[in-house]
Amino acid sequence: MNKLLSAAVAVAVAATVVSAQNAIVAQKTSRDVTHLTPTSKAWDYVKGTEVDLYPQSTIQMNDLRANLMNKRIKGKTATVKAIYDSKNIAFLLEWPDGTRSIQQGYRSDVYGDGFAVQLPVNFDDPKKLPYIGMGSEGRPVVIHLQKAVQPIFEPNGKGDVGMQQNVLSKNAFGKDAGAYQDKVASLAVKDYQRSFVSEGFRSMTEIKDSSEKFDADMKYGNKHWKGTLIRPLNDVYLHLDKGGAFPVAFATWDGARMNRDGLKLLSGWVPVKLEGQTGGDALVEELTAKPKGNAENGKNLVMQNGCMGCHYIPGMSMPGFMAPNLNNVGGQATAAYIRESIVDPNAVIVPGYNRNAHPNTPWYNVVDGKRQSTMPPYPLDDKSLDDMVAYLKTLKVEVEK
Repeated sequence: MNKLLSAAVAVAVAATVVSAQNAIVAQKTSRDVTHLTPTSKAWDYVKGTEVDLYPQSTIQMNDLRANLMNKRIKGKTATVKAIYDSKNIAFLLEWPDGTRSIQQGYRSDVYGDGFAVQLPVNFDDPKKLPYIGMGSEGRPVVIHLQKAVQPIFEPNGKGDVGMQQNVLSKNAFGKDAGAYQDKVASLAVKDYQRSFVSEGFRSMTEIKDSSEKFDADMKYGNKHWKGTLIRPLNDVYLHLDKGGAFPVAFATWDGARMNRDGLKLLSGWVPVKLEGQTGGDALVEELTAKPKGNAENGKNLVMQNGCMGCHYIPGMSMPGFMAPNLNNVGGQATAAYIRESIVDPNAVIVPGYNRNAHPNTPWYNVVDGKRQSTMPPYPLDDKSLDDMVAYLKTLKVEVEK
């Protein structure tokens, strides 16, 4: 534990938790945050914020067993804490998980628990943030991924297959046998953490040139995971302290439910306010304000405009594969994103067309190399748009308590 850091933060704050409708306040410290771990005592003195995570239902995997297992899954509430120094910021994400699942390197049907932290490259205009599911064209995101894995030997890129023979075949005894086993253990990849830049489904590209440095870790206990993510405030991709606040989103995977790839729980964009810095008020307001429209009238307008003809909307249509499933749009998309999608469907068209969709009903066409949505724009008056957005923001599954 970093005792100095613990002492520093203990002076100013109490260990409280506020609701998901509030911004995450990143507390400022003069001490180095890069030594924090999921179990550091210092986190006890950092204020937490509850963040709800919902099933990512806009896509569906080609895995019947996994789909059935997650068909009626509820959302979860995670607690997020953040603290920053002059160069780096550290997050602690704690979420419930009744089982500890570790990725098995030699099995393709066993999946590990994990978490990810997503950050938009550009957030100057809080009304035009990237699509929450791994960004969108022209609106890239950086994603930090941490998975729970067992030590992995080959393939690990080291070409050391000869060092993984059974110790019984090495004709080694006593200290020699122990030294061999220690050497083998040192060659294993014991951690799985990756950084990606992405502009939508199937566009994720791992950043391998060391330009995106971060450190992550996760610990399990008392049917909860705790995960830390520590990264610079500024690098070639991100400048998180340029405006006093920035958006962040979180995802978790439950290996026991066969979660992997897009089968996960995902939050919406949540504002992070940097304590002691000015600015960022518009971003915080945009991401924490309650919808101002009449949701009941919005529901009528959604039906009158036939949205359920292409989208799955609970109570209005059957699950289908033409347009994105809106079952959890209210828990993940911002009000501005929903509004933009209604009046200008071409503004954000997520790549990676759903392979389960019927070929005669694509949700976009490619014209002259550019994606064009098959949904027409709906230039409604402001009140009607506010009402529809208010209704669509109610669409989200129940959250486990």
